[in-house]
Amino acid sequence: MTKKIAVLPGDGIGPEIIAEAVKVLDTLKSRFGLKIEMELAPIGGAGYDAAKQPLPEATLKLAKAANAVLLGAVGGPQYDNLPRELRPERGLLGIRSELGLFSNLRPALLYPQLVHASTLKPEVVSGLDILIVRELTGSIYFGKPRGIRTRDDGVREGFNTMIYSEPEIERIARSAFDIAMKRGKKVCSVDKANVLEVSELWREVVTRVAKDYPKVELSHMYVDNAAMQLVRAPKQFDVMVTDNMFGDILSDVASMLTGSIGMLPSASLDAKGKGMYEPIHGSAPDIAGKGIANPLATILSVAMMLRYTLNEAALADRIEQAVSKVLDLGIRTADIWTEGTKKVGTKEMGDAVVAAL
Repeated sequence: MTKKIAVLPGDGIGPEIIAEAVKVLDTLKSRFGLKIEMELAPIGGAGYDAAKQPLPEATLKLAKAANAVLLGAVGGPQYDNLPRELRPERGLLGIRSELGLFSNLRPALLYPQLVHASTLKPEVVSGLDILIVRELTGSIYFGKPRGIRTRDDGVREGFNTMIYSEPEIERIARSAFDIAMKRGKKVCSVDKANVLEVSELWREVVTRVAKDYPKVELSHMYVDNAAMQLVRAPKQFDVMVTDNMFGDILSDVASMLTGSIGMLPSASLDAKGKGMYEPIHGSAPDIAGKGIANPLATILSVAMMLRYTLNEAALADRIEQAVSKVLDLGIRTADIWTEGTKKVGTKEMGDAVVAAL
């Protein structure tokens, strides 16, 4: 059965890195019999340019009909003066919400070839393999009421609501425990239960869910300590599960342990395993159009798509092995380049992965 992939390049470097991921998919299609069809659509700033909406109706319709979504990045300074509801980021938040993509998987895996690209000592990060499971459709990013208002005394104030229901916490906890069963059987739940009532409920529900997974070791950690421990001793973690805002921050901290944010893919899954796949980095408008962006995070996002949604684990392995082979050959984009390796651009890196396939 042919699977349909909605391809949403987005803004900035998005079209450049997506082009290389599509090149890999085309190779799997022509050389290895992967039965897929792809259709492109605009989102973010490109969506606004095309239809005056960051999430055009036609794009959302395509994404809902597709088996999986491959996304580049959204955002750019040219859209900063738009009303908040029309900014590119609203398209990203909107598609996550509309598709019910509540479970965000963000691996922080350090390839041994890049151990010296990390800003931390090799003995601290060598062998690093963490998976952060971030709840994606709740908490302060979506909670209401929210806004900016003027008080009776004339002072303006901004306000947001951090809120989670018991079922929302339970389903992300189960997602994390299910994944941990296939990995190192350790889950660290990150919260701020010493200050926030919403975190008190979070910890209570996660602890209860853990009883259904007796083989998984559960620990709890406050978010400020977790941020410190990620830098001090990151290899203590296997699976980390946390809320939307904390996960947003911690996954970016973890990304730098690996040497470059340009190496890290992500998956956002619904309750049935349908997913949207994207690199965790942004649109990088400062280097857009220069042909120097690292496409490996996007290519590795394709591997996650094959593994988690399309049930093509062997092809996912093949992509990951191809990336490792390219790194063995000393081929690097600027963000991971070190003395003695070969610096290449976006297109050349994509070509190298295809050759390694």
